[in-house]
Amino acid sequence: MQVRIFKPTKSAMQSGDGDGKWVLEFVRVQKNRFKEDLMGRTSSKNMMSEVKLEFASLEEATDYAESKRYIVDIIKPNKRNPIKKSYASNFN
Repeated sequence: MQVRIFKPTKSAMQSGDGDGKWVLEFVRVQKNRFKEDLMGRTSSKNMMSEVKLEFASLEEATDYAESKRYIVDIIKPNKRNPIKKSYASNFN
């Protein structure tokens, strides 16, 4: 089974860098999806696509995935370069 490990982006309502947790989620397989006859909703036979596990560090997440023998895809976060501004520069 294939898993994806990534650090989620911060919410638009946050001004900080987020909480720093790493998320392990299972990659969705399209062949397990089907359309229900009664309501017409899309459903899935694979409930592992709904599972998301949180870890404090990348090492913990990769150790867990390797212990379960999952195929791991690690997505590293991009570094931000914030521009330091002062309030006084608005009036120049």
